[in-house]
Amino acid sequence: MNKVSIIIPVYNTEQFIEQCVLSIQKQTYKNTEIVLVDDGSDYSCKKVLDRLSEINQHIVLVTLKQNYGPGFARNKGIEHASGNYIYFMDSDDYIPEQTIEMLMCEIKEFPMIRGRLNRTYLTSRDAIIIDGSNQVKMFTDRKFSIARHSTAVNLLIRKDFILQHNLHFDENNRVYSDLSFLIQALVEVDQVPYLKEALYFKRLRNDPITSPSLTQEESAMRILDYLSIYIALRGDSSYEDAYEFLDNHLLNFYRADIVMYLKNENQIDLIFDAVSKTLAMVHPEVLRNTSIIAKREISALIRGDLKKFKKLNRKHHFLREAKWGASSKRRFAYFVHNRIFSLLPLKKKQIFIESFLGKSYSDSPKYIYEYMQEHYPEYEFVWCFDEKREIPGNAKQVVRFSIPYFYHLARSKYWINNSRMPNLLNKRKGNVYLQTWHGTPLKRLVFDMDDVHSANPKYKKHFYEQSRRWDYLSSPNGYSTDIFKRAFLFDKEMLEYGYPRNDLLVNNNTPAEVDTVKRKLGIPEDKKVVLYAPTWRDDEFFSRGKYKFTLQLDLDALQQRLGDEYVVLLRTHYFIANALDISGYEGFVYDFSSYDDIAELYLVSDILITDYSSVFFDYANLERPILFFTYDIEKYRDQLRGFYIDMEEELPGPLLYTSDEVIDAIENIDEVQEEYKEKYEEFYERFCDWEDGQASRKTVEHVFGKNK
Repeated sequence: MNKVSIIIPVYNTEQFIEQCVLSIQKQTYKNTEIVLVDDGSDYSCKKVLDRLSEINQHIVLVTLKQNYGPGFARNKGIEHASGNYIYFMDSDDYIPEQTIEMLMCEIKEFPMIRGRLNRTYLTSRDAIIIDGSNQVKMFTDRKFSIARHSTAVNLLIRKDFILQHNLHFDENNRVYSDLSFLIQALVEVDQVPYLKEALYFKRLRNDPITSPSLTQEESAMRILDYLSIYIALRGDSSYEDAYEFLDNHLLNFYRADIVMYLKNENQIDLIFDAVSKTLAMVHPEVLRNTSIIAKREISALIRGDLKKFKKLNRKHHFLREAKWGASSKRRFAYFVHNRIFSLLPLKKKQIFIESFLGKSYSDSPKYIYEYMQEHYPEYEFVWCFDEKREIPGNAKQVVRFSIPYFYHLARSKYWINNSRMPNLLNKRKGNVYLQTWHGTPLKRLVFDMDDVHSANPKYKKHFYEQSRRWDYLSSPNGYSTDIFKRAFLFDKEMLEYGYPRNDLLVNNNTPAEVDTVKRKLGIPEDKKVVLYAPTWRDDEFFSRGKYKFTLQLDLDALQQRLGDEYVVLLRTHYFIANALDISGYEGFVYDFSSYDDIAELYLVSDILITDYSSVFFDYANLERPILFFTYDIEKYRDQLRGFYIDMEEELPGPLLYTSDEVIDAIENIDEVQEEYKEKYEEFYERFCDWEDGQASRKTVEHVFGKNK
């Protein structure tokens, strides 16, 4: 049986390399060796590599003294490989169990074979079912097209073919060194077999900010690397057969990457000369197939006419945006905001307010607004809602994503929000953004998360871009301050006054106020109240931003055993899109999922039941019992999010796994409260100490100045 050497350059990817190696160890083709080339990694990664090489005799560990780049590392790997065949992988990728065997079965007399790339944001995938057809497709006239992704991964190639033709990776190019190797190889063959069933999972880093892959590195460096590799290949007559492919590849790169980079006019000077020199090498016949807009830009670039190019670039980006804006009503609104409304002067006394994506009049934005209505009457307010609502004061109301919505966003000097603004929104110079956030973190947030299992795999990138707009961020306690700074990469002003939304819990916690809210809600005043407020699950969704939830609490059992004394209020997370079916439980179960202000539900509740929602941090201000219905804690903790605190040790209430346990705890709530009294006191001191009923006043005075 022929031996396959699998070459993997490694540079500070300790969080991925073990899974990569594990996927090789599980291969059905067993005669393999793994050549790990440590490309100058830090100590923590070196430690992982040393351990892997110690426990696996099929691993060859090659250690480089410094970081030379993947091209140098792959070349070193070839030198140390003892197999008849070479297979290339990246250290953050993985392959299904049959990939190597499939490729080895089908390579036959060919010098190389390529499998299919599947791109993924996850570190693991379920078992892959292969249909067994193993149909090989031959690339002949279009053989260079297998290099369109500029990567050598999932390429199986004979080692003697590599040595015979002195194939090597470009060691001076960090991002596109593979393209050089591929072109050298492809000019030497007539046909390249391609096997669709031989899968390779190419991991797209969902954290391009703190842990970028090479292709997510700073754009100028990537562009200059690409241009240098094109010039080297296009200027070598040995690769004349690949000229047409290289020219088209460059034009595709220009349209997809360079054009977007040059959208920022300040960056044109950085790469203009290099782009001009490179495009001058493209055959005129290839240029004839480009669009009129691209031809004009490229013509100015080739002539080196910087002034003309800047003028065209400005005009063409406007036309591109206008075409994009004409494709839908929402895009048109974005276009008008960014290109027209943002040119109008800011209204220095206007405040734009939004809570939970315009879904409610609630949370800290509500209490800041009501405080300012009374104490700062000189300001004008604009509230964003999904539909018109009855609210106090004389604020204007706009529908989210409407033209008036974008108009008032552009004109308002101040923004107050507890969630996120639209991704494509441009924040203006002089605009002040107060981000109140919406909870003390229990679940890991943004850059403290490894994988993103939500419907938006670009969550980290989008969050980072949006959080750069924040000027102020509210914090409810010192614990949250530390996490927010790290998990949000936030380095501006932290407002450490508690949450304005919790002023109600401190100032209105009286029997009279509770009865008033009960009457407002239409629930019995003579019954005790249990509030069940579960959160959403990242991996259970209909689409982006719309999550589904299945009620696990046994309402029949609750009603049978507690119905004489209690009523149950349901309040799901605002991300949850499906309505819960509570038909048949009238007078016992009340669904307040669409009720605006959960703080009022806290106020009337005698007991809170939750899971991994941060609601219990706020509810603890009332010093009332809290129960945790954590039926799926292992999955949530170990797969989806992970927690900041030890739930078994630090929570001010018991973890319960069945409906019967929940009911038993409610029936014996006095004993439960006594059992957790000490933990509750410690919890209250740690997380509620800042809440003094004055958070709204302190926050407003910090941002807007004291009321004169």
